[in-house]
Amino acid sequence: MSNETIQVGVIGAGANTTSRHIPGLQAIEGVEVVSLCNRSRESSERVAQQFGIPTIYENWQELVAAEDTNAIVIGTWPYMHCRVTLAALEANKHVMCEARMAMNAQEAHAMRAAARAKSHLVAQIVPSPFTLRVDNTVKRLIAGGYLGDVLAIEVRAGGEFLDLDGPLHWRQDFNLSGLNIMTMGIWYEALLRWVGEATRVMAMGKTFVRMRKDADGIMRAVRIPEHIDIIADMACGAQAHYQISSVAGLTGGPEGLLFGSNGTLRFSGNKLYGGQRDDTELKEIDIPPEEEGGWRVEEEFASAIRGQEVITHTSFEDGVKYMEFTEAVTRSKAMGQAIALPLL
Repeated sequence: MSNETIQVGVIGAGANTTSRHIPGLQAIEGVEVVSLCNRSRESSERVAQQFGIPTIYENWQELVAAEDTNAIVIGTWPYMHCRVTLAALEANKHVMCEARMAMNAQEAHAMRAAARAKSHLVAQIVPSPFTLRVDNTVKRLIAGGYLGDVLAIEVRAGGEFLDLDGPLHWRQDFNLSGLNIMTMGIWYEALLRWVGEATRVMAMGKTFVRMRKDADGIMRAVRIPEHIDIIADMACGAQAHYQISSVAGLTGGPEGLLFGSNGTLRFSGNKLYGGQRDDTELKEIDIPPEEEGGWRVEEEFASAIRGQEVITHTSFEDGVKYMEFTEAVTRSKAMGQAIALPLL
């Protein structure tokens, strides 16, 4: 459909949708955002007026079924991702789904199966943005032997003290977020691009504030860890350690490190640093302009629909990998044992 107008319906209009997806799509020639359904009619009307979207729906099923769209953008929290994706694909509409992919691996598998059955349609997940700038350079350096053999991986994400009195955030609400834990899946997806997937996972985690008030002021149990440590065997032969935390105050910003037999790479503050065996310290590595990546999710979605490129950021295949990792972490934490990947 290279010459046809892409008519998009949006379900869920949170911060990422209104700051990136809607304006990003509207900036592409031949793409129109024609309909919207948010959590309330009032919020739908507000966003529609802001962006000049002509039609709003109070029911997301009606938006999916309507004949005025051929593509659906899902901007809800994870609890809606699977059901809306399945409905959109069944209606023969392309899908761009906000991350994280789903509530759990079972939902992710169902989404992938539906996408495979409708392979003529584009199915995309909004990617982990953390490392987009440096991904191509990291992959080139690894392929060129900069690290030698990749031996160990360290990811640390945190830097703030625990919020003791804050309300229940949607990321802490199991009914909205499922098995997703803080930024764990986002970091694992980034490492998938660099070194590939894990083959075995062990995890321990803690929730320190056991109850928080929801939007209605009702105390709700918190089931999502606020600090988690994960040890993983990686298919590339390395051992990985992830510490994802909401309690690690004053530790600095998130970072990822790759340790090899001949060198080290460190990603921090959107910059890449490296050093090899004969060096005395890590130094910043310039990212060549032709390698520097960035946010182009909406452009990739439109181009894939037009048959001009294939989705790489992020495919449902990779989404299943990070959701299986996410579920393996939860199973290991609950059972106190290592969990093999892929899940059976």
